[in-house]
Amino acid sequence: MKTIITNIEGRTGIITLNRPEKRNALNQELVSELKGQLLAWQDEPSVKTIVIKGSGKAFCAGADLEYLQQLQKNTYEENLADSNHLKELFFMIYDYPKTIIACVQGHAIAGGCGLANVCDFTFSVPEAKFGYTEVKIGFVPAMVLVFLIRKIGEARAKELLLSGELITAERAEIIGIVNKVVDKDELGEYVLEFAEKLNNTNSGESISITKKMIHKVQNMTIDEALNYASEMNAKARATDDCKTGIDSFLSKKPLTW
Repeated sequence: MKTIITNIEGRTGIITLNRPEKRNALNQELVSELKGQLLAWQDEPSVKTIVIKGSGKAFCAGADLEYLQQLQKNTYEENLADSNHLKELFFMIYDYPKTIIACVQGHAIAGGCGLANVCDFTFSVPEAKFGYTEVKIGFVPAMVLVFLIRKIGEARAKELLLSGELITAERAEIIGIVNKVVDKDELGEYVLEFAEKLNNTNSGESISITKKMIHKVQNMTIDEALNYASEMNAKARATDDCKTGIDSFLSKKPLTW
């Protein structure tokens, strides 16, 4: 692979965006390699949690503008196919059955901010800036706004999407697009320790089901959501992980997932 580097530490799969000369900007090749690696690890039992991080000074600068300029010569149908390619990546991350953590060591801008925000957890250095700058160049934050509104609500999302202004990591933590700001020298170790804690203390099956439920109930009425939750509650009781976990708790046996 040319645009990403992968390795596994313990049960954590690490994907490093590797276009530092382009501030890890998204192009067709990078999106394809990200999707391919996520698919490869989706059913891989040795990988329980995934970390996405960037190489160089930026986490991800969003769309590669030179690549985007080339796409302006395409037909609508060709541009729609390319847009769907990116859409599939964001939805894959959002709907992924395993926990995905963004380790933001530098600026996360436009689509790069969307990439960080669509992950389940986002940890950042204090120096990083976040924002959706598309409106400043006559573009639109199309796919990313769908996930951002779900994450922080319409009012906060409008503040970012319509102003196009960059915000600090501290501000990003306050409004809910960053989980925690961590000093630069400590970020990598902190994220790996956080991932390892999830790996050891939480059921992977339970995480997968819970993520799926969080996504689905938001499109349901309260009655539909509660009926669905009741069904999932009943089904969860029959899973091997639930039986193992309850037996371990009641018998006071130590449990490592």
